[in-house]
Amino acid sequence: MLIGYARVSKADGSQLLDLQLDAGVDEERIYEDRASGRRDHHPGLEACLKALQPGNTFVVWKLDRLGRDLKHLVTTVDELRARGVGLRVLAGAGAEIDTTTANGRLVFGIFASLAEFERELIAERTRAGLAAARARGRLGGRPRKMDVAMLRMAMCALANRDTNAQDLAQRLGITTTTLYMYVNGDGTVKEPGRKLLGALGNA
Repeated sequence: MLIGYARVSKADGSQLLDLQLDAGVDEERIYEDRASGRRDHHPGLEACLKALQPGNTFVVWKLDRLGRDLKHLVTTVDELRARGVGLRVLAGAGAEIDTTTANGRLVFGIFASLAEFERELIAERTRAGLAAARARGRLGGRPRKMDVAMLRMAMCALANRDTNAQDLAQRLGITTTTLYMYVNGDGTVKEPGRKLLGALGNA
């Protein structure tokens, strides 16, 4: 089944719908958005994408109707492929995309490869960021909060002038900032630390 989408204006609306109809799309199956100043608000496109089922072919006038930018376009096209939805572009730079043809399937596959490449880049950047954080003594995930047992260990350790605060924070699984929020460099407790110890006494 062919499902169409068109983003139209008063100037070119009838022409765009004619292209969809000429491609074999029933008029009742053409979703529309009227051109507006709200660039990212396309309820017609959102409804169309939700309505598509495996085996359907999504027909658009130009490829730029599908995405806000290249990254969004690649993601959208790859999601269509993953859902088993075909794509046919009627005009413009993407007119060679027609998954009913071998050449169109090849181009569709290129979009899938680009999407996979983007996912790999994100994963690689994440791994590199975590490795850099570990090298600076930070662990992945949310920093741990200070508890009473950790506070007492910190007080005892910092009472020794030879203790390195950064190494101590790393062993405790907290940041140096968190460590110094509760204790001074000589191991004496600060106001948040006194409150934490007082809460234990009141428990």
